[in-house]
Amino acid sequence: MPILNRAAEMQEEVTAWRRHLHQNPELNFDVFGTADFVTGKLHEFGCDEVVTKIGRTGLVGVIRGRLGDGPTIGLRADMDALPINEATGLPYASVKPGAMHACGHDGHTAMLLGAAKYLAETRNFAGTVAVIFQPAEEGGGGGNEMVKDGMMERFAIEKVFGMHNMPTLPLGQFATRPGPIMAATAEFTITITGKGGHAAIPQLTIDPIVIGAELIGALQTIASRSTNPIEPIVVSVTKFHGGDAYNVIPERVQLAGTVRTLKKDVAAVAEARIKAICSGLAATYGAAIHVDYNPNYPVTHNHPEETIFAGDVAAAIVGEPYVHRNAPPLMGGEDFSYMLEARPGSFIFIGNGDSANLHHPKYDFNDEVIPHGVSYWVRLAETALAA
Repeated sequence: MPILNRAAEMQEEVTAWRRHLHQNPELNFDVFGTADFVTGKLHEFGCDEVVTKIGRTGLVGVIRGRLGDGPTIGLRADMDALPINEATGLPYASVKPGAMHACGHDGHTAMLLGAAKYLAETRNFAGTVAVIFQPAEEGGGGGNEMVKDGMMERFAIEKVFGMHNMPTLPLGQFATRPGPIMAATAEFTITITGKGGHAAIPQLTIDPIVIGAELIGALQTIASRSTNPIEPIVVSVTKFHGGDAYNVIPERVQLAGTVRTLKKDVAAVAEARIKAICSGLAATYGAAIHVDYNPNYPVTHNHPEETIFAGDVAAAIVGEPYVHRNAPPLMGGEDFSYMLEARPGSFIFIGNGDSANLHHPKYDFNDEVIPHGVSYWVRLAETALAA
């Protein structure tokens, strides 16, 4: 079963949808125009139901098969963009300063729309397909909001599947793995309060910048000395704010960053060590250090049976040699994890080819991916719901 002829025929139309979405990016839960566009298309395709405002601005289209009763499976795409100024110079580049589709969610949405159109036309399956369009993947936890809103129960979804493009993975290839495929995330903000003063007489101050600089180095010992070196963990400080003048040592600075792990016990060690290191430095320097630590997305954990199935579907489209079934896990986070906690399912990567990386201002989704993605969704639905 190679790429569907119909999927190839639809490429120009789906590309037009994708480029419209790319030109009009929206952030977090504020995907009102995107949701309206998707809702209009699903009605146009003749979906049996289109239900909006799930998880605030998410929506679900329901397509019932013509071959009889059966279970319901969910196919999910994310809709939101990133707060980045686009630097591609493309004719369809973002028209909204400070927002761009730098992660390919425009492509994910367009491919699932293409599959929805095909499935609504043919209905060559027994049971029901729920096409899920989710807001706020980029840090807002839209997947969690849709689950908490009762989406799985409302549509009787028994299994759920997700897909994400991957730069550097060649066009026409897929990658997945059973078990952890993407990391749990946590965010921390550390406020250091010392004693400010004149930069020329630092001995009369408690310098929070010096403390912060030492803290950044100390935090790197968590990965190298506090956890087993074979267990993946990332501790990154991504913000350091403080000071306003060349000759003034500030009273206060603030650091912030992220922790990524694949196991709960490693995550617990990281949180405990961050707090302990801060407490020790506070005592050493006579400063006050406050840690605000917030666990965020859980591990994206693929269920083994569904991951084998998803790999088989991908192999039927592109051939077994082009499906990487034991790809290394990534330390990025993904809120499809909440859906996989609620129902069995699997998350797969589809090759975007030689492009700029995700979250880069010159990234662009590769429209040549569209026939592969549409074919994957269609074959997955028809195979999972075969009569």
